[in-house]
Amino acid sequence: MAGSRIGRLSPALRTVAAKLAQALGLILAVIVLNFSLIHLTPGDPAVVIAGQSGAGDPDTLAQIRADYGLDEPFATQLVTYVGRVATFDLGESFFFDRPVTSLIGDRLWPTILLVGTALVFAIVFGVLAGVFTARRPDSPLSHGVTVAALVGYSMPVFWTGIMLIILFASVFKILPISGMHDVEFDGGWFASWIDVAEHLVLPALTLGLIYLAQYSRLSRASMLEVLESDYVRTARSKGLGERSVVYKHALRNAIIPVVTIAGLQFGALLSGALLVETVFNWPGLGRLAFDSILRRDTPVLLGVLLISAVLVIIANLLTDLVYRRIDPRIRVGRLTGG
Repeated sequence: MAGSRIGRLSPALRTVAAKLAQALGLILAVIVLNFSLIHLTPGDPAVVIAGQSGAGDPDTLAQIRADYGLDEPFATQLVTYVGRVATFDLGESFFFDRPVTSLIGDRLWPTILLVGTALVFAIVFGVLAGVFTARRPDSPLSHGVTVAALVGYSMPVFWTGIMLIILFASVFKILPISGMHDVEFDGGWFASWIDVAEHLVLPALTLGLIYLAQYSRLSRASMLEVLESDYVRTARSKGLGERSVVYKHALRNAIIPVVTIAGLQFGALLSGALLVETVFNWPGLGRLAFDSILRRDTPVLLGVLLISAVLVIIANLLTDLVYRRIDPRIRVGRLTGG
């Protein structure tokens, strides 16, 4: 009995082990690549650190390089950095003089909130728009949705953000256009969540619009193909209602390409978040990365890049799980590439 249980668990355990090994290998490659590229960029971090203290003489620069290990050979610096990362130590910020993990911890939640909201908004409304246009492909409203999707897909993220700021700063004035909290806010936790939600609307809308347009076109094409399949015609011939056929039978298969693209584009969402956070002064990882580039705060930039890579890897693993939830035919062997 016990042996049979172990046998049943073995494929799943092997799958988890393989996924974790791939993830760890990819994270190690990201660490080495990021460190190498930033090390090759022109400029001396010691000069930046010395400039903050108002001293830039050769003796001070030499002491700074020795304190931060910048005088060591590249290979030694790389091995030291990888060893620190393995103990969850991302170093100290040159500019803020704080642990990088603390800085990232303060900025991680706002970015996850922004990207997650934009992604859910894009998938839900994109799929609904795609299903609607697929059910009535020749209607004027369907053509209007298609044109709107093309326009939304062609608009740059930063331009959309600036237009929304102009619109809501000078015309409607009903939503905040900057930050995550009202500077004069004074209330309880529920009022605080409402305040954050109001500040979230414009950044999430800006980030999600371009992906909403893409998901609507993708789900429309997929739904049109699925609606012509044999099992959908069989369901209709059995007398099932149109709503049941579309949303219970067809949509489950039509949404799989959307899930695929959404998982692959999570990295692009994080990249877009950098622009959106800068435009709306949203206190997330993107804004922190932008500021660290300007200040040449290498430890912070390396930490943000590493956490971003980890988030993308987690998103891909979650995509695999969603695959299995949507379509049980996708087995363990397929997830591992076997």
